[in-house]
Formats: sequence, structure tokens, C-alpha cells
Amino acid sequence: MKISVSRENDIIGRIRQGDVEQFESLFRSSYPSLVRYAMTIIKDHDSAEEVVQNLFFRLWKDKDKIKIESSLTGYLFRSVHNRCLHYIEHSRVVSRHAEEMTYRQTSREETPSDILHYKELQARIAAILERLPERCGKIFYMSRFDGLKYSEIAEKLSISVKTVEANMGRALKEFRKELTEQ
Repeated sequence: MKISVSRENDIIGRIRQGDVEQFESLFRSSYPSLVRYAMTIIKDHDSAEEVVQNLFFRLWKDKDKIKIESSLTGYLFRSVHNRCLHYIEHSRVVSRHAEEMTYRQTSREETPSDILHYKELQARIAAILERLPERCGKIFYMSRFDGLKYSEIAEKLSISVKTVEANMGRALKEFRKELTEQ
């Protein structure tokens, strides 16, 4: 998938102008290698395809905002890499939540102390969410409680994935700081 710099600039320019044929050509030529690369990270073919398809969806949707400072190929592979890492992180959160729910359903009867501790934790989480800026709290809630992917949140809120990432980082930092001070 080696493309000359001048050719890459031409491709990017044409895509920015809405050239569907150029976009489809880029998709067809790079899709297989990007899926193979994603597979090396997330080890699931369907998920790897979803990650790459989502990348191209966002690329087309935000074509007028494309800012590629390195090579197009490098940009595509770095984007797939980052999206795979977000996919893995999201999968871990969903898995931990499912395990916790299974444990709660099969564990011993909750004691009054357990219930009190849980309610206190819920109150602390609610207080932290209240202190966060509105959009930051909403993004955290959509990710952690609604189980949405960063790209889904970005689409629903009409913001970039980078903005979602930045807000999640800010929220997680605040939660770590507050919840480790017990």
C-alpha cells in the first residue's frame, strides 16, 4: 500500500472535495491490509472489520476536516491502531460489568453494610459526575453506563472522536483522584 507523497496529497484533496470514486478506490486498496493489521491487535475478524469500516465511515463523514500531517498510509494505520485500543478498552469495561452483574446475581445475600456501601459509592459517583462539565459528564455516562463506543458517542453528540477521548480522559482522571482518596 505504498503511495507517493504527491499522490497521497492528491487523494486527500480529492476526498476532501467529495470524490466518491477516489474514496472507494482508497477503501478497496487499503481495506484488506487494515483489517489484517486490526486482527493482529484484537484477534477477532468481525470486530477488526467493524473497526476499519467505522474508520472509513468517519473519514468520509469528516472529509472536509481531514488533517493528515504524516503520510496517508501512516494516518490510516495509526487510526486503526488507536481504534483497536479503544475497542479493547471498551470490551474490558463491558466484560467487567457483565462479570460484576453475574457475581451480584449469584453471590450471597447482600448485608445492610453492603447496601450502605453501594449507596455511598453511588452518591460519590453522582457527586463526581455533577462536578464535571456537562459535556464531559454526559460523555462519561454514555461510555460507561450506556456502553457506547467513542465513535458512537462522537456521532450522537456531533463532535470528534478526539473530543470524546479528551473528555473521557478528564473524567477518568477526576474519578481516579476522587475514588482513591477513601
